[in-house]
Amino acid sequence: MTTDTTKGMMDGMLRELTQNILPFWMEKMEDEVHGGFLGRISGTGTEDGSAAKGAILNARILWTFSAAYRILGKPEYLAAATRAKREIIDKFYDKEYGGVYWSLTPEGLPDDTKKQIYALGFAIYGLSEYSRATGDAEALEYAIRLFHDIERHSFDKGKNGYFEAFGREWGPIEDMRLSDKDINECKTMNTHLHILEPYTNLYRIWKDRELEKQLRNLICLFMEKILDQETGHLRLFFDEDWRSSHDIISYGHDIEASWLLHEAAEVLGDKTLLEKTRLASVSVADAASEGYIPGGGMIYEFHGDTAAVDADRHWWVQAETVVGYYNLWQMTGREDALKKALGCWEFIKEHIVDREGGEWIWSLRADGTANTDDDKAGFWKCPYHNGRMCLEIIERTAVSRDRIEK
Repeated sequence: MTTDTTKGMMDGMLRELTQNILPFWMEKMEDEVHGGFLGRISGTGTEDGSAAKGAILNARILWTFSAAYRILGKPEYLAAATRAKREIIDKFYDKEYGGVYWSLTPEGLPDDTKKQIYALGFAIYGLSEYSRATGDAEALEYAIRLFHDIERHSFDKGKNGYFEAFGREWGPIEDMRLSDKDINECKTMNTHLHILEPYTNLYRIWKDRELEKQLRNLICLFMEKILDQETGHLRLFFDEDWRSSHDIISYGHDIEASWLLHEAAEVLGDKTLLEKTRLASVSVADAASEGYIPGGGMIYEFHGDTAAVDADRHWWVQAETVVGYYNLWQMTGREDALKKALGCWEFIKEHIVDREGGEWIWSLRADGTANTDDDKAGFWKCPYHNGRMCLEIIERTAVSRDRIEK
């Protein structure tokens, strides 16, 4: 029965990916005037030709279409991935000082030239996936360059971890925040998670000793510094000495980290570390369940200082919930985890997928209304979370079924 259930889930994911998500980005987001991709489409479907083009958006497009080509082999996915690769290398990469610009003008010229380490991480993620899918040496070369930029400028050799952001020439900047909603601290869980993620992917194709050492260190940082051992949740914001005075729970990051940590340890191949990480991954996934509503998806955040709950159901949180609980089921065999993954997938299909305009809406508000005020595509609204959800379930289920059939 479980095999039939997961096969049905995989088939649904394949349809969602190939008939809704990827076509939206190929048909509506390509910038035929200035090249690359548009900077924004509003929540109601209006193209915004005046919007800046974000490094995060373009790197995530690169990763998504590279992974789709690697798994599904369609030439149109390779064409979209190659278009994104050229944007990252030819326009976002800073040829004078290294790193990538935070944003470009609509015409494709440098706009905000700060070096946000989160953005460098996603550029590595996309470039390494392109090389993984195609064997392309240029993409690998630039991914390695960016790895060295992060290690040279961002790694804290004295107190460990990675600093958030720098100016174009790698000098200090006052405002290191990733977005307006973040707290201005010099080290964050979010940036560390999205260095862990690309380092894992890069290590798949480049077995470098320094990379291996730093990937192992990142896994240990999560378990020793970032994970709250008492609650199982991840702490989000830290000062230079790893002190955290902010009581905020991000349920989406909890469940996302639960499977990315496990994946990183699997790729390293250290059995002892893998077992330790597996236990931590289970703990984080179970803690995230505090935000899970049966039949209603995963809520966004809880602020312990004020007891304020943000019960909106954001698109990316739902996508990571499906993968996180599917991974928990695969790790443990727990049927309750598979039930949560399936339940959230049903919630996504009913409330988050935009059947008329394509792609997914930003969120379902706490009051049950669809949020079309925020972007359909843009600086933060990319095909990566929902595209990756589909690709992860397709790949994981196909491998499991192949093992069963053999």
